[in-house]
Amino acid sequence: MSDNYPRHPILLVDDEDSWLASFKTTLRSKGIGNVVTENDSSKLLSILASQRFCAVAIDLMMPKLSGEELIPQIVTQHPNIPILVISGLNQVKSAVNCMRLGAFDFIVKTEERDTLIAAVRHAIEMFELRQENSSLRERFFKKELDHPEYFENIVTQNKEMHSIFQYIEAIAETSRPVLITGESGVGKELVARAVHNSSGRTGEFVALNIAGLDDNIVADTLFGHTKGAYTGATKPRMGLVEKAKNGTLFLDEIGDLSLASQTKLLRLLQEHEYLPLGSDMAKRSSARVVAATHQNLNELQKIGQFRRDLFYRLRGHLLHIPPLRDRKEDLPQLISHFVHEAEINLGKMVTSNPTELADYLSQYTFPGNIRELKNLILDCSGTCVDGLLSTTHVQRLLTHSYDYQPESAKAQQPEAPVTFGSTLPSLKEIRAALINEALIRANNNQSGAAQLIGVTRQAISKYLRE
Repeated sequence: MSDNYPRHPILLVDDEDSWLASFKTTLRSKGIGNVVTENDSSKLLSILASQRFCAVAIDLMMPKLSGEELIPQIVTQHPNIPILVISGLNQVKSAVNCMRLGAFDFIVKTEERDTLIAAVRHAIEMFELRQENSSLRERFFKKELDHPEYFENIVTQNKEMHSIFQYIEAIAETSRPVLITGESGVGKELVARAVHNSSGRTGEFVALNIAGLDDNIVADTLFGHTKGAYTGATKPRMGLVEKAKNGTLFLDEIGDLSLASQTKLLRLLQEHEYLPLGSDMAKRSSARVVAATHQNLNELQKIGQFRRDLFYRLRGHLLHIPPLRDRKEDLPQLISHFVHEAEINLGKMVTSNPTELADYLSQYTFPGNIRELKNLILDCSGTCVDGLLSTTHVQRLLTHSYDYQPESAKAQQPEAPVTFGSTLPSLKEIRAALINEALIRANNNQSGAAQLIGVTRQAISKYLRE
């Protein structure tokens, strides 16, 4: 992490300058760099009033005002700030009294530094939780977003999506990971970008799709390598974790991550540090991790394919994006948006009636969700020679690609699902024919093809690589 973490500084108050300097250095070495120190306890309350702090650590015994005298005043004037009381002696009676007065924790200077660091991190997390709870209570009665511009790339008027936007604003300032779930094509990356934009982080939004990557590529891509780390590593390489410094690291399809790579990611989330390939010197991370998946991670845990401890680390905040079939009120607006995109991409005018098209498509389940709708509109816009996009164009494409007919259309006699000649094909030939047909019907959308034949997208991807 860096001088930017935590977002609001920690205030250390102690009359021993040497201890203040030592503890500040220790915190910085562990990625907690936003620290303010003060050796005069009489100035503490005025400092707290001058700016926002996420925690305050005060010495128990100080001249002018002691820790025990300051606790009630801090609790009264700044009830959301966790108070850490630090003492040179392990005094049980004093510890109990401080906790009774409202202190968050009592730690002894002579304890292991890791214990002190853990206490500070716990205090930061508690402050963030209190801020989130307060923000959520305030937003519960609000109808408008504070910053609607952060969500302008997500086309929706769905109430559930609006609630998700409000929740994103409530958790914007925290550093805890976010897990985004939802079917393929619902726009999880757009939501992840909205999380980043709302956070006010100064670093970049850096994305990586895990699907199809083996352990070595994942480690090298995320953590980078040193010169000579392996054959061909002629120069050092910066990993995406470092590139996302003070920003957001978005890991898409996190459910595809192997168990070996899950262990490495867990260390990044727990310790905020990582090892580049070929290095024995750990680096600190200041990136906030946002992960996404279309898979059921609970089911993957049951069969031993996803670590339970990693799951709970990732879901610091959970956002579930509803599928398009549950957001049919968004169809007219989405169609209009994609028609406009088509006009720009194709360089021609396209006339349409979004309400009429939405009514026609309202009976379709959209297995590929918004991504499928976008490809459908772009494809139809490109093939309508007269520039008029009507239900006829949509019907022709859907009927050819998905054997889709609205309920109002004339009923067709069902065809035999599979036919065979005099010589039976092999399983390999059947698999190839089935996957190729699914890809044709899904316009080469791997997720849509996978859902049509009831397999995972990774199975389709593996077949294409082979």
